[in-house]
Amino acid sequence: MTGSASELARGLGDHAEAVCREYLSNGHRSGNYWIVGDVRNTRGRSMHVRLRSNAKGPAGKWVDEATSEFGDLLDVIRESCGLIEFRDVADEARRFLAMPRAQPQTPGAGRQPTAARGSPDAARRLFAMSQPIAGTLAERYLACRGILLAARERALRFHHGCYYRDLVTGETQTLPALIAAVTSLDGRITGLQRTWLDPNGNGKAPVADPRRSLGNLLGNAIWLGVEPGESISVMVAGEGFETMASLRVVMPALPVAAATSANHLAGLSFPPDCRRLYIAADADAAGRHGIERLSRRAGEAGNLAIVLRPQLGDFNDDLRHLGPTRLAAWLSDQLAPEDARRFLTSG
Repeated sequence: MTGSASELARGLGDHAEAVCREYLSNGHRSGNYWIVGDVRNTRGRSMHVRLRSNAKGPAGKWVDEATSEFGDLLDVIRESCGLIEFRDVADEARRFLAMPRAQPQTPGAGRQPTAARGSPDAARRLFAMSQPIAGTLAERYLACRGILLAARERALRFHHGCYYRDLVTGETQTLPALIAAVTSLDGRITGLQRTWLDPNGNGKAPVADPRRSLGNLLGNAIWLGVEPGESISVMVAGEGFETMASLRVVMPALPVAAATSANHLAGLSFPPDCRRLYIAADADAAGRHGIERLSRRAGEAGNLAIVLRPQLGDFNDDLRHLGPTRLAAWLSDQLAPEDARRFLTSG
């Protein structure tokens, strides 16, 4: 859909409940209304979103009884995602409307069977239960690491109470977590990476292994800056999510893929039309075999593989300690000249 604001609002209204579940995930359905605290997805009961058109008005219209604010579902997307420009709101609305819709459950239908632990179905359910990260602890965590593009990345979400189990003691607890979707090239979620966070805002949670992945990871990745089916001729891949997100800060138009481990980097599936593949390395040698194997596979497929190396431990270290301008200058000599002109920004 490429129409006007009113056309986008009507299109969103046709899927009002799905919009609410996506962007107002802290609320719940009650009759013909979605009940939530406010348009910024705060918990509470003062905001009501009409889910189906009736004599009182069209679907998607909402009012906050506590503040007297009112609007439509474009306003919901703008406020819950922290967007400013209408162009960005419209782009987000179009992306949402292009997503496949799950079939609604009929009244009285039984509960879905529990997804197998660690399965792609479990990953998809956890992602659906999470919320956009704008205004959350996850966004603040990434901002503290110099990563400021995250609120616009559809692959990233936040869960306020994600289950964590200590693999040694068996003890369990719930902690806030940054949720990153691992997807196939066609955009289907096949897994997740969870980064548990300190509820007090002090970085990662103080647990033995604050970052874990689940689902079908081989060949897939956390894709940032990519739409399903998009033609990709130049991209950059690497192991760590924060390393790759750091490169997005200074190269915001370059598609990136975080493979979550050296083994998964080695087996990453790259787009068939890719002709130049940059591979982000860390300063240590731990991931060397993944880089070498991916480079070899890329060459066999007719790709030019170029390794990018940081000045410090990894590209997030470079971003945080040297700043985006120096990081961009460092990368400019490693990129093909046309890619440096096309993708690099000084931040």
